[in-house]
Amino acid sequence: MPFSRLPARDPRTVARDIPGVLDILFPRLTGGLVNSLNATMFSFPGISPIPSEMIDKSRLQKAMMFELSVARAESELRGGEVASWDECLTIASNRQRRHFDARIPEELEPSDILVADHAARNLVAMLNSVQAQRPSAILEHAPLIPGLGWVASGNGDFAIGSTIIEVKHTERNFGASDFRQVLMYWLLRYARTVENDGNMWPDVLLLNPRRNAALLVNYDHLLRSASASSNRVELVELLRSAVEQDFDWR
Repeated sequence: MPFSRLPARDPRTVARDIPGVLDILFPRLTGGLVNSLNATMFSFPGISPIPSEMIDKSRLQKAMMFELSVARAESELRGGEVASWDECLTIASNRQRRHFDARIPEELEPSDILVADHAARNLVAMLNSVQAQRPSAILEHAPLIPGLGWVASGNGDFAIGSTIIEVKHTERNFGASDFRQVLMYWLLRYARTVENDGNMWPDVLLLNPRRNAALLVNYDHLLRSASASSNRVELVELLRSAVEQDFDWR
């Protein structure tokens, strides 16, 4: 089935489910580069990783559990009255329904709330720590990721000033799929910037509240290291050619 006949897909889905599009642009995004990037990971003082045995006691899908924690963290970060866990469950469920394999719970167990609360508190502490280092920068929720061709517009997790922030709750190090995703965000943003002279993100911050792990990556370094070309315009044109014509990806 040609891409142009498919429903529009958000950038996160494209990066995860159709990696071949970005493999053409970033052939050097291999295990060696990923390991090299992960070697610069750091942790935040005063934050405890979530014990595996605590997570194992919850019967929620991991994706649902941590979506719940993000909804709770977002509410706390906005200030005012914090959303109840039932309200957070509604938000998380609406987001997870976009995935065909999501299992929506009727109610939350104490073990579910324990994990989600720990992850939410970790994420809030991480973002507060980053913002404290940049007191003049504003925390932005769900920054817009522009669309291009059959790639629909979408949203990132957070941004603080000129740094976009992506949150992952995996038990492993950050992987190639994570870097593909944030590279896709950058390319889509740059394609729009070329047209309207907007602002770019020079850096991306990956956060893992589950493990208390973080990685700050300069986009110029990531682009040079992962791509076959250091020419930004050329990379955008390669992406544009991929998303504005038909490809049979079966």
